[in-house]
Amino acid sequence: MFMCVRVWLLLLGLHALAPAAGARRGRRNVLFIMADDLRTSLGCYGDSVVKSPNIDQLASKSQVFLNTYAQQAVCAPSRTSMLTSRRPDTTRLYDFNSYWRTHSGNYTTLPQHFKSNGYFTMSVGKVFHPGIASNHSDDYPYSWSIPAYHPASFRFEKQKMCKGEDGKLHANLLCAVNVTEQPGGTLPDLESTDEAVRLLKSRANNDVPFFLAVGFHKPHIPFRIPQEYLSLYPIDQMTLAPDPNVPTLLPPVAYNPWTDVRRRDDVQKLNISFPYGPIPKDFQLRIRQHYYAAVSYMDAQVGQLLSTLDELGLAESTMVVFTSDHGWSLGEHGEWAKYSNFDVSTRVPLIFYIPGVTTRRHRLGESTFPFIDALTQSELIFKNDKVTRNMVELVDVFPTVSYMAGLRAPKPCPDISFQEELCTEGDNLAYTFRHRERGVDEEDIAFSQYPRPAETPQENSDLPDLNDIRIMGYSLRSWDYRYTLWLGFNPKTFQVNVSDVHAGELYMLATDPGQDKNLFSDSEHSVMMRKLPSLPLTVSLQMKMRLQLLYLSAGMKTSRRKA
Repeated sequence: MFMCVRVWLLLLGLHALAPAAGARRGRRNVLFIMADDLRTSLGCYGDSVVKSPNIDQLASKSQVFLNTYAQQAVCAPSRTSMLTSRRPDTTRLYDFNSYWRTHSGNYTTLPQHFKSNGYFTMSVGKVFHPGIASNHSDDYPYSWSIPAYHPASFRFEKQKMCKGEDGKLHANLLCAVNVTEQPGGTLPDLESTDEAVRLLKSRANNDVPFFLAVGFHKPHIPFRIPQEYLSLYPIDQMTLAPDPNVPTLLPPVAYNPWTDVRRRDDVQKLNISFPYGPIPKDFQLRIRQHYYAAVSYMDAQVGQLLSTLDELGLAESTMVVFTSDHGWSLGEHGEWAKYSNFDVSTRVPLIFYIPGVTTRRHRLGESTFPFIDALTQSELIFKNDKVTRNMVELVDVFPTVSYMAGLRAPKPCPDISFQEELCTEGDNLAYTFRHRERGVDEEDIAFSQYPRPAETPQENSDLPDLNDIRIMGYSLRSWDYRYTLWLGFNPKTFQVNVSDVHAGELYMLATDPGQDKNLFSDSEHSVMMRKLPSLPLTVSLQMKMRLQLLYLSAGMKTSRRKA
């Protein structure tokens, strides 16, 4: 009788421990890699020019989301939005000059969620945007177990480090360098890679799961990169953007006058007229060459991280997420840089490698991510049938990473969520990993937005301070078209006046994939918009815009049945 009771108590204890042990075994480490200003110029996204073998190799063993969109095409607002899973209208960060915890709400971040669930969280390089937007601390100690690491050599990034034709140093846009001649014989992303490798090695034999975020600075300008990567892109093989001219019907408010590019010494020498340019064609080719070279340089850093996972035996227990904060225009629509609602500025790569889910378990000793040197090895041809074509957003990253790592995904936010510390304004994309995509859902929509100070391009149009914002461009990207309304905005009350329509854009993607032919008609839409009252910036506004999309769809006799 006594033995039976002891056995029963032992079994009861084991039963009680089983869920916790199972949850611990099911939790994956996370390597979260973020590029800066990277559009979908990758081999795995169909770019035939770029050489990105390491990211392509990652993609070949991952689920690739082909249509992922940033919520605002500028660094601090986009990163804050993604890492809190709240849209800019909730974080109320449209520039670089406020910290969401005091300016809007004390929101739980993605790394903070992991930290509170027992993970050791680490940040290397540019993850949160440094400065006021992350409280001059990269949100430490809320988000990170140890202070964030920033490469020492980054302080030279905006200094005169680029040797010009006159032999002197300049603060140029185009800045391919001999690394051995740079301060310390290094560059920021090289330092970040070394630190990330060191941290991975320090966690290799630790029972505590880790969340390591690594933010590379490239291909962000200036293009201060190792000069040898230019050899991958001979200038006589470079081509201009397929649509290098400003569209004739583009509303002036929609245009990005790329003022940060204009400030560089080598661009100022060109004496380009404001706001529309254009940049001379030979210089355009060089910009495109340097951007692609910067992508290949960044790809090599990603390859170093992935091969380290192999060497440490972590590839089978670590989820890898690769993405970017937003895209970058390379001459499309006569624009350069980001700062707009076009696809080239808002569309980003999003790649999830989940061992045992997106790829089979590897045999002992089999390498998962051997390093591929684009400078010496032939390029990798991307092959993968695990792709998702439907519209997704960067606000979807937080809940999806959490769930796929073995944590609970945050619950959906209410319409007004300023008081909610932990919730998501995105969607958990976990279902996409379990089921093959059977077809495109034409009802999926991605939201982006961009602020402007005036209807015509100004010196501060690219990045207006909050107090200067007078117009907000809200943009819906569906499978069929991109639809944008530029609406009056009050920066003191954070309210938008949906009856105050300054301009509109409509691009039908089947016949106009480059978004060059604006079909928006002021007369057709102004009557409808005047019927809608002013309202605060909440999800309700998005629902109003969905109604506009429905109205538009019905008017154009498309096959969509609801929005």
